[in-house]
Amino acid sequence: MQELSSSFAIAFSLIGTLDADLFEIVGLSLRVSLSAVGLSLLIGLPVGAAIAIGRFPGRFSLIVISNSLMGMPPVVVGLLVYLALSRAGPFGVLGLLYTPTAMVIAQTLLITPIVIALARQTIEDLNSEYAEYFASLAIGLGHRVRTLLWEGRYGLLTVGLAGFGRAISEVGAVMIVGGNIDHLTRVMTTAIALETSKGDLELAMALGIILMLLALAVNLLLSFIRPSERVGKKRPAASY
Repeated sequence: MQELSSSFAIAFSLIGTLDADLFEIVGLSLRVSLSAVGLSLLIGLPVGAAIAIGRFPGRFSLIVISNSLMGMPPVVVGLLVYLALSRAGPFGVLGLLYTPTAMVIAQTLLITPIVIALARQTIEDLNSEYAEYFASLAIGLGHRVRTLLWEGRYGLLTVGLAGFGRAISEVGAVMIVGGNIDHLTRVMTTAIALETSKGDLELAMALGIILMLLALAVNLLLSFIRPSERVGKKRPAASY
């Protein structure tokens, strides 16, 4: 018990003194995860909106596929990215394996189906609410997509936060494609796994505390955004 208390004290000391190794790992984790979230939003929001609004052959299949991919095991995604980026793979010439870029690619593939599915549901609900309004003004598909993305910005922000929470806690895929290399591809989750296996509980605890604080911050943001979304929802301006 005394040893555990000592480990917690050292962990808090590492955080309080802004330990360089600790915050190097935290910084890389944030850069990788935020990059992946940004790419996922760029891909997923337009695709989700198009599926929500459009009526075309194969739409139901796309919905089923995007929903199914939400549950894809991270290690499978990591394996697929590894095979694609390895020397024998089609993109091996780029030399991206065991780099932060490979980790961003893996996380993007994991998050994008979540963004597509959640964005589709958000936009679909808004489209139903404003259907008569759009029909009365004969608004085109492109203009409708832009309007709904703007009107649903608070709900879509929660989609981005959900994607970030998924990315920052990922371990399997980034371990496979990143290699958990010190000072290069070691992020919080892979560092926690490694340091715990080595018995270095102090660094693992410090990283775990920061990871929990990030998760708490995301949940607090979600709780503030959702009431604001309900209160602030209104019809688009008549200029549309």
